[in-house]
Amino acid sequence: MKALLLSGGSGTRLRPITHTSAKQLVPVANKPVLFYGLEAIAQAGVTEVGIVVGDTAEEIREAVGDGSAFGLDVTYLPQSAPLGLAHAVLIAREFLGEEDFVMYLGDNFVLGGITALVDAFRVERPDAHILLTPVANPTAFGVAELDASGRVVGLEEKPRQPKSDLALVGVYLFTPAVHEAVRAIKPSGRGELEIADALQWMIDAGRDVRSTTISGYWKDTGNVSDMLEVNRSVLETLERRIDGAVDGRSELIGRVRVEAGAKVTGSRIVGPVVIGAHTVIADSYVGPFTSIAENCRIEDSEIEYSIVLRDSSVRGVRRVEASLIGRNVEVTPAPRKPAAHRLVLGDHSKVQISS
Repeated sequence: MKALLLSGGSGTRLRPITHTSAKQLVPVANKPVLFYGLEAIAQAGVTEVGIVVGDTAEEIREAVGDGSAFGLDVTYLPQSAPLGLAHAVLIAREFLGEEDFVMYLGDNFVLGGITALVDAFRVERPDAHILLTPVANPTAFGVAELDASGRVVGLEEKPRQPKSDLALVGVYLFTPAVHEAVRAIKPSGRGELEIADALQWMIDAGRDVRSTTISGYWKDTGNVSDMLEVNRSVLETLERRIDGAVDGRSELIGRVRVEAGAKVTGSRIVGPVVIGAHTVIADSYVGPFTSIAENCRIEDSEIEYSIVLRDSSVRGVRRVEASLIGRNVEVTPAPRKPAAHRLVLGDHSKVQISS
């Protein structure tokens, strides 16, 4: 069995972060989202992985390398444009050969991994097996319709009038039967080859398409609020470890991880919190569900329920919360006089100002 890991796409919902970084490499608990998918694939006993890459290919290659760090053998599969999940299967045809495979969306997060799902598929081998989960906004997802017996009878991508609230989770298992389906379908109104259409083609052709509705934790990390929620979920499992330096004036409460080379002075940290290597926390408060990456500086400030990427600083700021702060960012107080806000904002930015 092989794996197809999708890491193309432009990450428009995470702009401006994704103007300069691949969305799959935005960290959760100081580890890129993509790495959780690679680890889940390795844990399921799959070793040959094709990573579909687009405009951010070089960044993905630099981060993942040949896959040996994860116990994997990685092949990179360039995709000229994000033309749909079924298109990714189409361009991966030579890599996949006649093997069964699991397709995993690189910006998705499934708590608990996929090992049980893969093991069951190896035994039962339906033509396709999909994961479903109830969502509050099914119009934003591929949606499945089940009959009274729980059999999949219909699938539709981002329907205007959903027939259920069951969204397709970004993990799919296929036998080689899917290759005929992806060749048979036409681009949707969005100009993409939709995996929902390929699955519908298989159903109409009498293929065995099964589903599992998961009760565990799943998130599409495509926007800031979901990133913060996934970060919270992962930090809930954090184990306390202090490898850096913490002075006697500091107080660390609960599950706090301070990486080697980090320094905490005169500060109060309430876990779960992870402090990256060589980061300095001075005279500050860091509240629960916060991840601060390496080489950062938090000084005379308060921050909670946030993600701070590497090489950034927050100095003299009274309160930061529910925020995603990119790389090499400086956050400082505005001058008191004149009483004005001075902003330099990129496209698609969102700013909230206390007047």
